[in-house]
Amino acid sequence: MPPKSDISDIREIVLDTETTGLDPSAGHRVVEIACIELVNRMPTGKVYQIYLNPERDMPEEAFKIHGLSTDFLARHGTFADQADAFLDFIGDAGLVIHNAEFDLKFLNWELEHIKRESLSANPVVDTVRLARKKFPGAPASLDALCRRFGIDNSARTVHGALLDTELLADVYLELIGGRQPGLGFSTETRTETATAVTRERDAHAPRAHAPDAEELTAHAEFIGAMKKPIWKN
Repeated sequence: MPPKSDISDIREIVLDTETTGLDPSAGHRVVEIACIELVNRMPTGKVYQIYLNPERDMPEEAFKIHGLSTDFLARHGTFADQADAFLDFIGDAGLVIHNAEFDLKFLNWELEHIKRESLSANPVVDTVRLARKKFPGAPASLDALCRRFGIDNSARTVHGALLDTELLADVYLELIGGRQPGLGFSTETRTETATAVTRERDAHAPRAHAPDAEELTAHAEFIGAMKKPIWKN
């Protein structure tokens, strides 16, 4: 018999970033990266999270979103300092990102800035597109999807890359069919125990089945009218 073919594990990285603004070409930088590893669509417990010194000030608008101040970030290393560890963690895994265009634009700019290859070789799943395809016309923000799937996001008082990746991992697993790997269930499998209910039945008097004289006469006439009944052969 031919040997069984090996089935490689599916490794994915749920990823999120925080930045100083909306456009790296305008001088904005990445200030936080968080990644959670999934293998075969299940969290492994391996997490990568780092704060980054953007080597610039933090605009007030961005500070209100994620709460990361210039003074706090100045105590951390730059993207150039952390690039090797980041790239080693994600490897060639598929990337799961909410609004992937935004995060990849920043990460690829940072990589280009230090003359490293972009992340173009990594497959990407954009959960915004996935949600809009599955629920056309419905809100596709991370908060809206948490509400849809009953995921507790009450701790999300400000944007934080690590918390957002944890929430996004839960959302992603729901979007692709629930937490049971290999099963196409839209929600988690539930085991229900059926309860037997015994009910007393009302007693009724038995029906009388003996034919009366009129029924016997009608039956005899019917039999007499039959031609060559099989029981007389």
